[in-house]
Amino acid sequence: MEFGLVEISRLQFAVTALYHFLFVPLTLGLAVILGIMESIYVMTNREIWRDLTKFWGKLFAINFAMGVATGITMEFQFGTNWAYYSHYVGDIFGVPLAIEGLMAFFMESTFVGLFFFGWDKMSKVKHLMVTWLMAIGTNLSALWILIANGWMENPVGAKFNSETMRMELDSIKEVIFNEVAQAKFVHTISAGYVTGAMFVLSISCFYLLKKSNIEFARRSIIVASSFGLLSALSVLVLGDESGYTTGLNQKMKLAAIEGMWETKKAPADFTLIAIPNQEKQTNEYAIEVPYVLGLIATRSFDKEVLGIKDLVKVAEERVQNGIKQYLILKNLRLGNSANPQADKEYLRENYQDIGYALLLKKIRSDIENASAAEIKMAAESTIPKVAPLFYSFRIMVALGIYFIILFAAAFYQMNIKRNFNKILLLKLCFFSLPLPWIAAELGWIVSEYGRQPWVIVGVLPTSLGISPVSYNHVLGSLIGFAILYTALLVVDLILMVKYAKIGPEKLR
Repeated sequence: MEFGLVEISRLQFAVTALYHFLFVPLTLGLAVILGIMESIYVMTNREIWRDLTKFWGKLFAINFAMGVATGITMEFQFGTNWAYYSHYVGDIFGVPLAIEGLMAFFMESTFVGLFFFGWDKMSKVKHLMVTWLMAIGTNLSALWILIANGWMENPVGAKFNSETMRMELDSIKEVIFNEVAQAKFVHTISAGYVTGAMFVLSISCFYLLKKSNIEFARRSIIVASSFGLLSALSVLVLGDESGYTTGLNQKMKLAAIEGMWETKKAPADFTLIAIPNQEKQTNEYAIEVPYVLGLIATRSFDKEVLGIKDLVKVAEERVQNGIKQYLILKNLRLGNSANPQADKEYLRENYQDIGYALLLKKIRSDIENASAAEIKMAAESTIPKVAPLFYSFRIMVALGIYFIILFAAAFYQMNIKRNFNKILLLKLCFFSLPLPWIAAELGWIVSEYGRQPWVIVGVLPTSLGISPVSYNHVLGSLIGFAILYTALLVVDLILMVKYAKIGPEKLR
């Protein structure tokens, strides 16, 4: 595959997003854990819980600062590398993005400052309110960015304006309550809670293995194992909801995740493991579980889940229909329309397939003259790379099941039996520290890579959303970002390890 401007622009955004998402889940999870620990302090008036809140708060602050630093450049990229995308959908996408910025840089930052500098200046109850408002602000910040992201996958509440040649906001209510955005939000924050719980659990188990900070570690484990178990179970349940909305709104993504080339008899089987062969459009050594996919994707026993080959036929029909809509739009823009008013009225209600016609732009410029073979080629381009999605999803799910088992074991042994001396369990918890980040990054890959070739599903192909900038400029900035972000990550890890080793008892 030729690695041109589109690919390098995608890679730059992917690199910055993946780095940024290393910090987001921990921020989400730790903020709530801080609220829980300080609530226990206010209810019991035991100083050890105050010290625990302040200790984990220091690690939260390091992570939060890095998250803000890496997140700023992502928003700028919409104007620098994805200018046409910003022009085409700025009326819709810009609204939640702007609110997210306000949440992050005003509400979150304000309460973060009050959290750290208000311990001796406010009453216990008032400071507790600040801590929970900080946690709420962190989660609301995630909500708005996921509303923006969810709209890219299910572009509701907007209509195409043939006069301005842009998508324009039609219903902010539909954008906010977009079912895809809501499912992504609850699934993402639950994954963040798992990350925060694993972070606290792993470091606390490290203290027990080293026989230091014993009382701090035990109390932290009690909170982390309880919160982690509930969060891990939530991820599983809410992931099912995410799968259902994907089946409704992104059928090709679902089929690619499952490596489902053919439409199967309802209810469809779930492919547990296989080796997808995209060239032959088949799976080798497949092991299938009856009915599971049909139940997840349709919540019924009689509805089909379309396979990739049938979805390509649907896309081919939409490309053909889109060419007709595009031709009407082109004649209207060139002043060649026999009845401009009628054509405008037609396009107000019939524009949904123009995006499919625009897939032909990678093949030829005069898309209205596309041949049957070119139309078929455009339809086939709607198939994302199956293997990365197939394997990423299964590793993510396997890790999710592992988290449930691990947190359940920790909860049973350390919360119920009060046995903190299971060395094997302590080591397992400690060495599991990086796994939630791996699961979160794989989830991002499944969500974003599975949307290709669309930057906005069904509306704007990725290849048309980029800015007309130099390839070398993008490459240079990509290298610069990679170096800078790696340096920030190293600094973050050094600081985290340093303060974790010092421990809460010496930081009091």
